[in-house]
Amino acid sequence: MNVLVLLAAILFILMIVIGGKKGARSFISLFLNFGVLFVAVVLMADPNFSPIIVTLIASIIIASITLFFINEVNSKTIAAFVSTIVAIAILLIFIVLVTKTTMIQGFGKEEIEEHTIFSFYIGVDFIQIATSMIIMSTIGAIMEVAISIAASVHEIHNQNPTISRKNLFASGVAIGRDILGTDTNTLFFAFFGGYLGLLLWFKDLSYSFGEIINSKIFSGEITMILCAGIGIALIIPIASWISTYYMMKSTQKDETA
Repeated sequence: MNVLVLLAAILFILMIVIGGKKGARSFISLFLNFGVLFVAVVLMADPNFSPIIVTLIASIIIASITLFFINEVNSKTIAAFVSTIVAIAILLIFIVLVTKTTMIQGFGKEEIEEHTIFSFYIGVDFIQIATSMIIMSTIGAIMEVAISIAASVHEIHNQNPTISRKNLFASGVAIGRDILGTDTNTLFFAFFGGYLGLLLWFKDLSYSFGEIINSKIFSGEITMILCAGIGIALIIPIASWISTYYMMKSTQKDETA
């Protein structure tokens, strides 16, 4: 426990020294978001609440904390927030269809033995739980891309107020293309880094390549990576269009005022 407190203290000091006031807010937001996730998990375990609805509400709250609490309310954060919610709503529908088709919900045979002492009649929809897991795993990356594009579009417009809507949108998409490759690779290594022990376990169990590819755990992990990549690709045109629309609308208001 002392080590955890020490690591948290080091992180807090570094975030304040490097990030200043915004770094302190970022540190506080970690605990606020943890509280939101904890409440979301408790509600998902209750059969009276739909995990999909809980996930959507939790995503809105997390996006609000991350964007508005850290970066304050401005044109950039508003555009990024709207873009994030739109992308997540579209991704939710897509992931529900994918999880039903791939049947990755529930536990794999490698996990059954560990849970034999527990009852599996817990009254929750594992398809919706699998969907919630994917969304919660990707919301951070989606917000990161959204705020990056929104900030870039905002800066381009400020430097060149006469730029056309088409060129401003094209600039946002071009910036997104540069972000796309690095972010998808970040998600890929983050997911696989977390499941490195599982891959070593597969090797010790002498699983063939075909058995690994067809195992529910591995398929679920690959599905998460692919859906996360789709979410990042999806947020680029959405954030570019919404940011462009918002900046152009603000300019028109200023001209007519």
